Amino acid sequence: MYLLDTNLLLEILLAQERAQEVKEFLREAHRDRLFLSDFSLYSIGIQAVRRGVPEAFVKMVDDLILQGGVCIAQLSPSDMQRLVEVAQQFGLDFDDAYQYVLASQRDFHIVSFDADFDRTDRGRKTPLQILNEMTR
Repeated sequence: MYLLDTNLLLEILLAQERAQEVKEFLREAHRDRLFLSDFSLYSIGIQAVRRGVPEAFVKMVDDLILQGGVCIAQLSPSDMQRLVEVAQQFGLDFDDAYQYVLASQRDFHIVSFDADFDRTDRGRKTPLQILNEMTR
């Protein structure tokens, strides 16, 4: 099971350099194995509104979550102590620590372009790495 990091969907939403890689991964992966944190969902919404593309955000939510089957996962307030500990242990920002703790609890693989996860014991995979594993 895979936890999609915020930067993956921003890559598509903002038509950035690796958007095609993410799109291909989303096409090939089993949607019932894909998860997005509530924190990522809200972060993407904030960026979409800030950058003047709120309609693209609404379409993404419809395509991936409402129609596409990507599930939303979240931490509870009781997880915040662990989140702070992880942030300090690995030198992560709050958002990365949130993803890490959620992935740890649910045994998700973190899918991200963010190399900060490489400092952790869980690491991360890029969409291309997973696509390559699927074709073996």
